[in-house]
Amino acid sequence: MENLFSYGTLQLESVQESSFGRLLKGAKDTLVGYKLEDTLIEDEAVLATSGLAHHPIAIYTGSKSDEIEGKVFEITEDELKKADEYEVSQYSRAQVILKSGKKAWVYVGEITK
Repeated sequence: MENLFSYGTLQLESVQESSFGRLLKGAKDTLVGYKLEDTLIEDEAVLATSGLAHHPIAIYTGSKSDEIEGKVFEITEDELKKADEYEVSQYSRAQVILKSGKKAWVYVGEITK
């Protein structure tokens, strides 16, 4: 099993049903050293699934004062591949250590200057 941290649309029931065929059970956790920005979504399938033209995107800052609250879900490797298919090109999957100490995958954006 894999841990997947979500701070955005992967927490939506409609996205979970569409992407994984089930609702995920999650626990609250926090991603440290990142801040949220918005990104414009142009992928028609993702727009149809989420219903949102702008999605939050985590940007690395390295500052311990920057935190993003979300949920960590336990998923299978196959479901992780399905999450990769859902996420658009603005996102990259990275492995992080959450505030709880859990190791998890998270989708993040490029570092901005």
